[in-house]
Amino acid sequence: MSSEPKATLTSVRSAVEEELSIFLNREAAYLNSISTELSPVSDSLTSFLLDSGKRLRPLFAFAGFAASGGTLDKPVVRAMAALELLQACAVIHDDLMDGSDTRRGKPSIHRHFESMHVQDELEGFAPHYGLSAAVLLGDLSLVWSDQMLNSAGLTTDQCARVLPYYNEMRVELMAGQFLDIHEQTQKNTSVDRSMTIARYKSGKYTIERPLHLGAAMTPNPSPEIFAALSAYGLPLGEAFQLRDDLLGVFGDPSVTGKPAGDDLREGKRTVLIAMTNDRQSESQREIARKYFGKPDLDVQGVELLREIIETTGARAELEATIERLTDQALTAAQSAVFTEDGSAMLVELANIATKRSS
Repeated sequence: MSSEPKATLTSVRSAVEEELSIFLNREAAYLNSISTELSPVSDSLTSFLLDSGKRLRPLFAFAGFAASGGTLDKPVVRAMAALELLQACAVIHDDLMDGSDTRRGKPSIHRHFESMHVQDELEGFAPHYGLSAAVLLGDLSLVWSDQMLNSAGLTTDQCARVLPYYNEMRVELMAGQFLDIHEQTQKNTSVDRSMTIARYKSGKYTIERPLHLGAAMTPNPSPEIFAALSAYGLPLGEAFQLRDDLLGVFGDPSVTGKPAGDDLREGKRTVLIAMTNDRQSESQREIARKYFGKPDLDVQGVELLREIIETTGARAELEATIERLTDQALTAAQSAVFTEDGSAMLVELANIATKRSS
């Protein structure tokens, strides 16, 4: 393994993308053998998965694997790549639930199929076609993640160790997604509730569980390894999602691939919003009631809400929280149970996850 973590991660990312490409080409051929009318399904999923993406979940799985002393082979890379298909399921369904128009600078899957319906002058209601297609494509991505993991070529022992973590990760993800939509129905906001959502909807399945999956693929992972990976992964997972919350409000659309202030338009009750609500004056509260969650929120409305978030000190507090959680993870990355290369990998990924702009 290279002693340079960036070079190693770049190499692993390329290997993951190669395995994803092989898998998607094979599955596209199978879908097209059923019916050529399924080609938009395979084409859109292939584009969605291969045209962009940081591959963070496979990389964290690799870091857990490396920290536990694993030696990389093709079956392990395939198993790690399956996490990208789970991520696709989560993102496609999340965009649908949030009513998001774009993802990574392109139309979200439900909008893509809605546009196809209009462009091809099909019968029926275009938005319903888009919605239905997104549900099914998200489900297909989830099925494919199982398929890619099960056909990766792992040993019987590896599968026995990996599957309990994989199953738990999927349950936690769905639990977090439900808590997220349920939070939008509450009459008040809560920092604690929003932190729980951040942990389960994103943090655990992005970082902690992939680390565990990686460790589970090594020959003799100890309980101490899993505990040490959690000590690193849980605070970092929360920091990762809190950075996402900030980018959803203050991110540059040319970098994030989403319109400016999209989370404000969608009325997302994130930790940032809960912190703002705890601090705002009555006059600020009135402005927030008028603009927050307004689907046609314009640039001026976005700026008014951003100003409230800034002046209440909520943005600064969230930045301080991200820094505190990241420092906690960086300290945990130095655990004596990790290999030297693994620790270096964990440090590199912590910086990538929390200092990103998209």
